[in-house]
Amino acid sequence: MTQQHSQVSLQVMWNRMISVVEEQAQALVRTAFSTSVREAGDLSAGVYDVDGRMLAQAVTGTPGHVNAMADAVGHFIRRIGRENIHDGDVYITNDPWEGTGHLHDITMVTPSFHHGQHVGFFACTAHIVDIGGRGFGADGASIYEEGLYIPIMKFADQGSVDKTLVSIVRGNVREPDQLIGDMYALATCNEIGHRRLIDMMQEFELNDLNEIASFILENSHRATVERIAALPRQTASGEMTVDGFDKPIVLKVKLTIEENRIVSDFTGSSGLDKKGINCPLVYAKAYACYALKCAIAPEIPNNAASLAPFLIEAPENSIVNALHPAPVALRHIVGHFVPDTVYDALDKILPGVVPAEGAGCLCNFQVSLRPRTDEPAPDSAVRSEVLTFNSGGSGARPEHDGLNATAFPSGVMTMPIEATEHAGPVIIWRKELRPDSGGAGKQRGGLGQYMEVGATEGHEFDFQAMFDRVDHPARGRQGGQSGAATTISQDDGSAMRGKGKQFVAHGRKVMLAFPGGAGYGDPQQREERVVKRDLLLGYISAETARRDYGLSDAAIAEVEQAVRNGESLP
Repeated sequence: MTQQHSQVSLQVMWNRMISVVEEQAQALVRTAFSTSVREAGDLSAGVYDVDGRMLAQAVTGTPGHVNAMADAVGHFIRRIGRENIHDGDVYITNDPWEGTGHLHDITMVTPSFHHGQHVGFFACTAHIVDIGGRGFGADGASIYEEGLYIPIMKFADQGSVDKTLVSIVRGNVREPDQLIGDMYALATCNEIGHRRLIDMMQEFELNDLNEIASFILENSHRATVERIAALPRQTASGEMTVDGFDKPIVLKVKLTIEENRIVSDFTGSSGLDKKGINCPLVYAKAYACYALKCAIAPEIPNNAASLAPFLIEAPENSIVNALHPAPVALRHIVGHFVPDTVYDALDKILPGVVPAEGAGCLCNFQVSLRPRTDEPAPDSAVRSEVLTFNSGGSGARPEHDGLNATAFPSGVMTMPIEATEHAGPVIIWRKELRPDSGGAGKQRGGLGQYMEVGATEGHEFDFQAMFDRVDHPARGRQGGQSGAATTISQDDGSAMRGKGKQFVAHGRKVMLAFPGGAGYGDPQQREERVVKRDLLLGYISAETARRDYGLSDAAIAEVEQAVRNGESLP
């Protein structure tokens, strides 16, 4: 007979499961080959019951990965077939519509067995640097151009790795050792999660996860629905415009709060783009759910039941519901703006809760280096692919300033210069905060960054830009001002586009200024001591302090004297 556990024991088990998947995620961070995983944390990890319902997710990782991966295990069960699920199996895919939105994410799923009985699954996802095709960027016109497609299949069958699959992958990517290493790292981190789960099951004398799964899902669903029920039954619309590739994109949402759910309907959003910035619904859903949970139920753990009350709808082949074979390589460009669109609507229902707009999408770029072709290159020149993750500023919050150079909503970390330069012959000549880029407000927007990027002697490169906010900077809220826009050019003044692959000749640099977050509230209401602090720290200039915040010439002179003397303000 299965032992019945107390509520306290079940809560302890729930906490343990969250710890298990966090250890799973940290194992991936330690063993991954890709710098995007090791340094930026662009990954996800989770544990599921036998029906494919997510029970717990790791704290480390991105909402786009883990919330999209919440739906993925069901696809694996359907494609593999329950009769073909065996101990020692490992399954793989990078299907954008049954995984996490584009070919550059590989998802691994491993069934977990205890005493010969199937008790659940572990799943993890990691962004990989190259998957072949045109490379990571928006240049493709269909999914077929964007890289190697791996359908849901067995990476390992009862412990035996599919060597044919490994050979096919090796033959189609630019960084084969790195990619195959990441695949084994994904499989290994699932195995570590499985071992820790079995340790827990033995400790609590569990034969299956049925009791703890019911406890987790029932409590999570009830707690989330209670939060929704306490909200006003209202409907509001939100809208924002972003750069797009060749033309602007409009995102629209109608948010309806019902008794036990919230419906986000993206009807009216732009249609498909010709280039690879389209977003599958699974990824748009991931960020819409994340935005609502952050605002309404941030402390309720993420799992299938706490996500279920958030219904996301969008017309097929709209920019947020791209269907096969639409190009989707940079689906994050659009997906990362979904929360700000949702918040534009939610602010009309719950004023004083959500932040101002921020940089939104990550400020990523990939550098494809090769020996120079204009003159003979030295023997030391090599081919290399270097991907780096960077962030603009986040939007100001109702009671706090926005965070400088911090990614929201993705949550990935800005990669250090040392890790980027270690990955290949690239040089980061400058990386520093961008003064005056945070929008003025009672609460100031977070600052963006300056970066200057070049290559070591003997190399030229293609620069794959993945930026937005060039023409549509972050908008302020409740009287706050807009953040600074993105700028990009070469060091000789040559203009560059915000998206797409662009050639950079030997000896040239790319000059980047990443966008700032917008301000919240009337700048004239900002405390003088805080304005003076910002001026002392170099976050704002004297001109901004005077123009936007009304700081007197005497106060500015006091701060400037403190700077010259190396003193702090009283």
